[in-house]
Amino acid sequence: MAYQSINPYSNEVLKSYPDATDADLEQALAAGDKLYHQWRNDAVSSRAPYLKKVAELLRAEKQELATIMTKEMGKLISEANAEVDLCADIVDYYADHAVALLKPVPLKTDAGAAYYAKQATGVIFAVEPWNFPLYQIVRVFAPNFMVGNPMILKHASNTPGSADAFDKLVQKAGAPAGSFKNLFVNYDQVSKAIADPRVSGVALTGSERGGSSVAKEAGANLKKSTMELGGNDAFIVLNDADLDLVNKVSTQARLFNAGQVCTSSKRFIVLAEHYDEFLKNLKAGFAAVKPGDPLAKDTTLAPLSSKRAKEKLVGQVKKAVDGGANVYFGNEPIDLPGQFFPPTILTDIAKDNPIYNEEMFGPVATVYKVDNEDEAVALANDSSYGLGGSVFSKNPKHAAYISERVETGMSFVNSSWLSLPELPFGGVKNSGYGRELSDLGLNAFVNEHLVINATDK
Repeated sequence: MAYQSINPYSNEVLKSYPDATDADLEQALAAGDKLYHQWRNDAVSSRAPYLKKVAELLRAEKQELATIMTKEMGKLISEANAEVDLCADIVDYYADHAVALLKPVPLKTDAGAAYYAKQATGVIFAVEPWNFPLYQIVRVFAPNFMVGNPMILKHASNTPGSADAFDKLVQKAGAPAGSFKNLFVNYDQVSKAIADPRVSGVALTGSERGGSSVAKEAGANLKKSTMELGGNDAFIVLNDADLDLVNKVSTQARLFNAGQVCTSSKRFIVLAEHYDEFLKNLKAGFAAVKPGDPLAKDTTLAPLSSKRAKEKLVGQVKKAVDGGANVYFGNEPIDLPGQFFPPTILTDIAKDNPIYNEEMFGPVATVYKVDNEDEAVALANDSSYGLGGSVFSKNPKHAAYISERVETGMSFVNSSWLSLPELPFGGVKNSGYGRELSDLGLNAFVNEHLVINATDK
């Protein structure tokens, strides 16, 4: 596996990184396991100062870290800066709240005095994607650091610079040896790590294919796993929606990070009354973006992350059109050297269209017209995915009711997707299982250890 940073705007190879050896993997496993056993005897609070220092360094080195992300995966520099800020907030959240969240939980029983302790389980092996090169790392690292689970990272092969930079930052923060290690491992070494008895859990964010493969390895070795595997999120516009708000939100709901977001709004489901107006306004929003150098402040559309990503999306749109979809807007080449794909709107996608149940990872919106709310919910649920989704209505209670009818892990009323440290993140169906962030993410890899004293009643 070649770990290379290739700038998707200039197509320039920035840097290549050497593969990890089996000895590197063994060293990381040994150091992590040694630290795990030490941490079992240490107070949770003893780890917080290290995380506070990590947060401090993230903010102090924000511009450098953001530039690395922008150069190697193409995201707008403003989005990269915001990602670093969010990472610092997540790290602070767990440093500030983990002690309280990890307290023993008392249990009511007539059998005696009982509680369960929340304890570390061992080294966590994380496989993370390229679309949010730091955020995806931090979502696993910060809570598990406070729990007392060291982490070994296998990052995406096209964002090695971000992984390397975070590894160095954790070292700079003075964190104990073994607490975090990035390794440029191959697939055989991933399997070897998952099978190792020192690894207690596996976290993955990525594709269905990758998740299925890693989950199979984890299951074969009786390792707990969490999976976040993408989505095909619905953006439902009800008859009583505030259209000014819808118009304000819809463009960015699809085009943020050049549409390369698991929780992007991808399927826009609009009641017939507003369908034509919605299409007109979405087209205007898509047409207004400015593609260009993602390091430039006036650029509003970034390139896709790689040539491979662009080729896949080109193929998907062709497949959709060949299957009967109508190109309402876009799908015209952008005359720039980078891996740009034009913001595109597809309509008239029938259920037998091969793209109907596929996630398109890029600036392509599919828009559907429905006659009533029941049809909207049925269409939203007619998907193998269930990660997130949005519902727009001037009646928040009714929007919440519609949201709960949608088979998904997260629903956002009158807003697009968002991520905050205190809110759980995760999905159902083929979007995966388990949760990250919030107290649920903190508990993902803990041992709920029951302790009961039958003589104390």
